[in-house]
Amino acid sequence: MTTTRVRPLDGLRVLDLATLFAGPLAATLLGDFGAEVIKVEHPRRPDPSRGHGPAKDGVGLWWKVLGRNKRAVTLDLSRPGGRATLLRLAAAADVVIENFRPGTLERWDLGWPELSAANPRLVLARVTAFGQFGPYAHRPGFGTLAEAMSGFAALTGEPDGPPTLPPFGLADSVTALATAYAVLTALAARERTGEGQVVDMAIIEPMLAVLGPQLTWYDQLGHVQERTGNRSANNAPRNLYRTADGCWVAVSTSAQSVAERVMRLVGRPELIEEPWFATGAQRAAHADVLDDAVGSWIAARPRAEVLAAFEKAEAAVAPVQDARDVMTDPQYQALRTVTTVDDPELGPLRMQNVLFRLSATPGAIRWAGRPHGADTEAVLTELGLTAAELRALREEGAL
Repeated sequence: MTTTRVRPLDGLRVLDLATLFAGPLAATLLGDFGAEVIKVEHPRRPDPSRGHGPAKDGVGLWWKVLGRNKRAVTLDLSRPGGRATLLRLAAAADVVIENFRPGTLERWDLGWPELSAANPRLVLARVTAFGQFGPYAHRPGFGTLAEAMSGFAALTGEPDGPPTLPPFGLADSVTALATAYAVLTALAARERTGEGQVVDMAIIEPMLAVLGPQLTWYDQLGHVQERTGNRSANNAPRNLYRTADGCWVAVSTSAQSVAERVMRLVGRPELIEEPWFATGAQRAAHADVLDDAVGSWIAARPRAEVLAAFEKAEAAVAPVQDARDVMTDPQYQALRTVTTVDDPELGPLRMQNVLFRLSATPGAIRWAGRPHGADTEAVLTELGLTAAELRALREEGAL
């Protein structure tokens, strides 16, 4: 997908030094809306995401999504030539995103003092599991640990079962959104102050932000929310229900009016008159009764009939879908949520489109993830390096 329209982040240059997955995804989100993202990888140890998950013809498919809209450059930052080249790149950049353990950039003399000296307007986003300081700062860590530490896993799963981790990079994805937001906030501040700054993003923190008032409930009431499976402690009916043809649908009744419509639809209007039906919390305490009413009605009907009846009743329902269903879902098709990108290596690729739609300055996927180091010579030549300098860097092993 290409566009000739102005993009909101045109002219912004981002150096993506990060790996697996929060930092790189933050850079992807910026690139989707026009930022020039230069992906810097080690010459001999590419970003591990290139080898994560299924591949086609030896080409990692996850990378095609994560690396979209990025120019791929190789640079060994631990070598003198690599360090010097990175500082030249930083001098012409707006943002650097990195996720090395605290102290790694400093060991290479590429810490904030050196980077800000090269470019006082630079924003340095440092994405780590635990942040830049504190007793855990130097521990290795991934999003899985944040999902455990934040309380997410403790809340997830059946009441009589173990805590449950998500089967995908939830904490990394949430952190990527937070990092992109933090970078744009720091850039907005730069417009007022004229100076860049450091973003210290700890993956364990955005997960807390999306868990709602858990800490305040505990602080004020001593209340610790327990696992409720697919039910909610705040409203009912709210669950997954199996249809007569073996499919699943999700029902939610966060609004009182919707809960009443559902009860009328399933032929149990008398439950609306129960005193406990008046609030979500009281309905949740009677979830067994409500689940039986809704579940038995749904179990007697095929999915298509269930969905049509709920829509007619203006009650909230959705099918439980996998990737096959998402590809053909009419709402996703209307929104163009899935788009096709032409790729020189694999041909047409379908993937998630940019995250949101802007009416005047939309984002776009200009290309899928590029081969390792594909743009090294072009980017460094544009930076002003001569053929002799490039040759010397290659001889040093810095490229």
